[in-house]
Amino acid sequence: MAAKTDIDATRLDDAARAGWLYYVAGNTQDEIARKLGVSRQSAQRLVSLAVSERLIKVRLDHPIARCMELAARMKEHFGLEMCEIVPSDPADPYSIVGLAQAAAAEMERHLKCPDPKIIAFGTGRTLRASVEQLPLMDCPQHKIVSLLGNMNFDGSASAYNVIIRMADRVNATHYPMPLPVFARSTEERTLLHGLEPVHNILELSAKADVTFVGVGNMDETAPLYVDGFINLSELNDLTAAGAVGEITSWVYDRNGQLIEGLTNSRVASAPLEPATSRTVIGIAAGEGKVGAIGGALRGRLLSGLITNEATAESLLAG
Repeated sequence: MAAKTDIDATRLDDAARAGWLYYVAGNTQDEIARKLGVSRQSAQRLVSLAVSERLIKVRLDHPIARCMELAARMKEHFGLEMCEIVPSDPADPYSIVGLAQAAAAEMERHLKCPDPKIIAFGTGRTLRASVEQLPLMDCPQHKIVSLLGNMNFDGSASAYNVIIRMADRVNATHYPMPLPVFARSTEERTLLHGLEPVHNILELSAKADVTFVGVGNMDETAPLYVDGFINLSELNDLTAAGAVGEITSWVYDRNGQLIEGLTNSRVASAPLEPATSRTVIGIAAGEGKVGAIGGALRGRLLSGLITNEATAESLLAG
């Protein structure tokens, strides 16, 4: 059971959000209710709580206000459908503390929908941490789909697979991608994608109602390199070609354009395309990932982003 202080802090966070939406952004109480996923009466009470707790002065006296202002600027600057900014630790501005909790809250919002949804996932450390923050739920109406496999050529697998753990926590039908991260050739990838189970999963991922992905950097700390999916020579070739980031192992440049050839000719993941008509939410933060996130945003590979203050400030300054 959550401690009373935790419950109080969460309610003050909600009140701060409601107060900002009402007094700063000029939303109606109906609009606040829709954005926060609560009833109109709850929205009214949250606005009243923001006033009674003296959060509302000339400005909103709460750390979440700065985050919401940054989120609004990010949405406008990058044309995002949604953006969630979590506070940064002043002692460690680029820490990802709080990122997993915010991502889990967004996932939970979709999982609570009574109507069936297809929810697609990438892999990675931040996504795995986010899934670990989810409460146990019963969501048999949804389908959880993986966008990529997590095996290497020798059959070894990454420890940061998301799909199985996700299905365990929410009791939903799941569709893991039964493929290596990279095929040995373009021809082998075509053959693998033609297999009926894989073809079915690729079709499901293309119809996803919402997709959650991590954003990887492309330097010597790149997850693809650290986890052994590419070697140093391949990493150097990619960076020489202008690579700055990767999403589901598809590598792109600073403008979000896919690098031609190299590992992209063999990547076995579901296709990575601009999220112009789809909800694709990236979850990433950190000084080393600013370039990768920026490229994904410029290329419209993401329609939503969950990050922290320091990362958002760096993105806006760049």
